[in-house]
Amino acid sequence: MSVHHKTWHEKHKASLTSGQRAADVLRNGMGSWPFVGGFIGFMLIWAGINTWALAAEAWDPYPYILLNLLLSMLAGLQGAILLIAAKRQDAISAAMAQHDFDTNLKSKEEIEMLMAINAQQLEILQELRAVATSEANESTDRAVTRERRDTASATEGVQSAAEGVQRP
Repeated sequence: MSVHHKTWHEKHKASLTSGQRAADVLRNGMGSWPFVGGFIGFMLIWAGINTWALAAEAWDPYPYILLNLLLSMLAGLQGAILLIAAKRQDAISAAMAQHDFDTNLKSKEEIEMLMAINAQQLEILQELRAVATSEANESTDRAVTRERRDTASATEGVQSAAEGVQRP
């Protein structure tokens, strides 16, 4: 059974207030092409109804003062919502930068630990190489000494045999 650990993003999303979530939804909605198209469509319908459909009894005749009031209120509200969302985005960016910094520090510590282990391994390898080299040299020296001794013995044996053959 695997345990699911929440990521930083999941923890952050869970900590949002309803106002912060609403600001994000409105920012994402108002900053989209469908919103722009819908808003232009709404203004054209408003102007069409008040200019042609209800020409004599229009509730907002040309120059559309009520529409202008609604647009001004929307612009003020929209500006405040976008500022709230921008402030939140700055906080998210700062938190992500801190998280990246902490991750980099931890990675640096782990790399330094691995480098220390690697240095220890290199020292051990150098010591083993030195031991192997000295043992190989000692073994070679013993073999040379044995060979010289065997050669000397053989030479003495040949000389003794040669003297024995010459003595009759």
